[in-house]
Amino acid sequence: MPGFEVFGEEERKQVNDVLESGVLMRYGFDGMRNGHWKAKEFETAFAKRMQSEYCQLVSSGTSALTVALASAGIGAGDEVIIPTFTFVASFESIMQLGAVPVLVDIDDTLTLDPKAVEAAITTKTRCVMPVHMCGSMADLRALKAICDKHNLILLEDACQAIGGTFEGKPLGSYGDLGCFSFDYVKTITCGEGGGIITNKEQFAINADQYQDHGHDHIGRDRGAETHPTLGYNFRISELNAAVGIAQLGKLEHILGIQKKNYLHLRTALSKVEGVTFRSVPKGGEENYSFLNIFLPSQELAEKAHKALGESGIDGCFYWFNNNWHYIRGWEHLRNLNSLGTLPSEIKNQIQDLNTTDFASSDHWMGRTISILIKIGWSDKELEVRKEKLTATLREVLSKIGTR
Repeated sequence: MPGFEVFGEEERKQVNDVLESGVLMRYGFDGMRNGHWKAKEFETAFAKRMQSEYCQLVSSGTSALTVALASAGIGAGDEVIIPTFTFVASFESIMQLGAVPVLVDIDDTLTLDPKAVEAAITTKTRCVMPVHMCGSMADLRALKAICDKHNLILLEDACQAIGGTFEGKPLGSYGDLGCFSFDYVKTITCGEGGGIITNKEQFAINADQYQDHGHDHIGRDRGAETHPTLGYNFRISELNAAVGIAQLGKLEHILGIQKKNYLHLRTALSKVEGVTFRSVPKGGEENYSFLNIFLPSQELAEKAHKALGESGIDGCFYWFNNNWHYIRGWEHLRNLNSLGTLPSEIKNQIQDLNTTDFASSDHWMGRTISILIKIGWSDKELEVRKEKLTATLREVLSKIGTR
């Protein structure tokens, strides 16, 4: 991770196909295309890889979440349960539709705690959105049972976990809908882009229409198409889709390298007293894009993160003090800072995030360091990284007297 590390002739060839035709838009201009329909080609290939009936490409992972929610009929006043550890796009996409994000605690999987989810359900709850952060998943079996019990939508945000699996199914395909990001730092990238997968035909039809101003896409004359529903412009371009086709062809290669590098570092860190690892639910396999470790305390994690940076080890993240990925940094959400007036449903229903107790989430996030797994490391670079990681963590832990 990320896919840009393996850019090459394959991506250039796909992009040149588009440039030579001159058609950068995914719809229309049939006679100019020279037979190239890159978005359609990517959608077909991605649906097959993800063992799903349908795929809809869009302009970003954030767009994917918005379109997926809209396709499931989520709207004003509906409540969507999300974890405290995620990317800001999770609540942005929900609020974009006038729906209400309900934040609940995570557990040692670093995503939704099923017990916290069950406790947060109200008569207005419509959807549960586990976010498979840093390459691994929530307890999807438990969450699906909760959703089935309460007749809720299970929407997987797999933007950071493409290639991971649960009970033999690709992450994103276990729930009713799954969303992916193909931005510049993802495991495979289009530069900018996102995707939605589902096995439900009506959700697929809704997504296809909503992401393109409500167009029904029937016939070959775009100007004559009808608009069965309101929509918006979340389309992907042919250029972005072209890059994605080439990247998808490299996914298995990328995943193989990530796993090798991940296991090399994990084996070494497992021998460092005081280091433990994120829990992966039974039946799950990570995509190995991050190695997520727990240290014995928040204080130790903060000291270790600082020491790792001072040792020149890049790609180590301490999310507890991160402005984008954890509730502590979301002052704009906690205080509802908006350029315009928010819908009354949001203002009246949203929990007071300045006073809500997220002690359980703090317990896990305060102790977590996530280590990015790159695919461009040479064997020598990987070995040097291993030695620096283990030496630095041992030094920090020994000074506190944990060894």
